Amino acid sequence: MSEFLKSYSEALAALVENASASIVRVEGRNRLAATGIVYAADGVIVTAHHVVERDDDLRVGLPGGETVAATLVGRDPGADLAVLRVTHTGLTAATWIDASELHVGNLALALGRPGGGVQATLGVVSALGKSWRTGAGSEIDRYLQTDVVMYPGFSGGPLLVMDGRFAGVNSSALVRGASVTIPAATVRRVVETLLTHGRMPRGYLGVGLQPVRLDAALQAALGQQTGLMLMSVEADSPAAQGGLLQGDVVVTLDGVAVRHLDDLQALLTGERVGKLVTMRLVRAGVVQEHRVTIGQK
Repeated sequence: MSEFLKSYSEALAALVENASASIVRVEGRNRLAATGIVYAADGVIVTAHHVVERDDDLRVGLPGGETVAATLVGRDPGADLAVLRVTHTGLTAATWIDASELHVGNLALALGRPGGGVQATLGVVSALGKSWRTGAGSEIDRYLQTDVVMYPGFSGGPLLVMDGRFAGVNSSALVRGASVTIPAATVRRVVETLLTHGRMPRGYLGVGLQPVRLDAALQAALGQQTGLMLMSVEADSPAAQGGLLQGDVVVTLDGVAVRHLDDLQALLTGERVGKLVTMRLVRAGVVQEHRVTIGQK
């Protein structure tokens, strides 16, 4: 047994040592530094949005010990991700594993580099779920929770699985009281969008909304109890150009029911910007359909 434990311990240490080549220190706030991951060998760094509290005077501590200046490429506060760039070649890019390959009970290491060296904590994958939406409206491809202890400065660092790949970016800001990892699929999608656009495009209608309860006849006809009343419609907005009026009650967008504000927010993704969609609404008790081109915010 002692030989097994020794081999197991040495294997964990080797995993951390190999992974450390893709882990950097991120100095983006006045207090303790945080952690980042080398996304691309030409100097692209991904980290947590909430640890980058300023847009300039950013620095990154490289695995070799050198500290270099960094620029902010962009950020997605809703997904708690930010992308930095350093002028440095020869970095070791991380390799990623999709959450679909993980199982509850898998061993995992949370790694951080808030100081000069890499730190580690061991745990298991405690929960795996479907896609979910954060409080700020960003979609996360899978719910990935572990029981690892998120020490100060670990946010922005990787969740390392036992084959040496990174399952995602750890965040202490998305779910209160839980160690959540932003899965690799979400990281790739957000990073590539930020590299292309510098920001995360969001769909825009130009309306003020309030959930309202439909009358009994409409509930029976539409199969839902509530919709979203347009409390205001901005002049020349996508909604105004589509013929929507104050007082209309929106019940579907592209055939998907919108009962609450979160439902509509979830549908106004960057992929719908510039697209013509069908909105079903109730006007003076009559169900109508209008075609609206989604704007960009």
